[in-house]
Amino acid sequence: MMRRTRPIIAVTALVLALGSAAPAFATDPEPTEPVQTAPPAEPEESELVDAEPEQVDDLPSVPVKPPTDQPDARACEPGYRYHATSKSKDCHKGVGVTQSNYNGTSRTARSTFTSEVAGKVGVSYSGKLGVKVSVAIVDIESEFDVNVSAEMSVSIGNRIAVDTPPKKTTNAKYGVYRLKSYGYSQYKYANCTNGVKNNVTIYTPRRVGWYIWES
Repeated sequence: MMRRTRPIIAVTALVLALGSAAPAFATDPEPTEPVQTAPPAEPEESELVDAEPEQVDDLPSVPVKPPTDQPDARACEPGYRYHATSKSKDCHKGVGVTQSNYNGTSRTARSTFTSEVAGKVGVSYSGKLGVKVSVAIVDIESEFDVNVSAEMSVSIGNRIAVDTPPKKTTNAKYGVYRLKSYGYSQYKYANCTNGVKNNVTIYTPRRVGWYIWES
């Protein structure tokens, strides 16, 4: 038997059912995205630091060892700078537990999931950022021509419905997709020489949505 995967889409309602007789919702738009067949690839939480924009110092203390370059006649504002260099795929950060529905029948069934936890997802990073999150976001948006945020909110009651093939489990998680990108922070001295580059991997919120996969 061929397995056919149909696209998925999110609408607003409070229902969690498998092939139920729930009424149809007139607000359902046309499907736009396919169902994923693998679980989301999320970074290890122990490797990341959750950024707090209001508490990150834009001009941290000067590093202990100054650069060996001789000063010149120019003058620069001392402090850290951030430079975005490359980007990767979006990574999903779920809010709340993963929801699952098993279809034990011999026919395709409809699984419906509803977000049950509200929360916020912000910026996370590994390495020494050194600047305010807002500063890094400006550089990321400029370098990659994308729109990202310091924080996005996830609400209760967002619903999604998707087909579950026979003898398969559909898994769903609601949360925020964050852009994974790479860059470095570097201290610039008053004489315009630069300190050591600190490599940074940073996750910046980009859109709210579901991650769906089958097992």
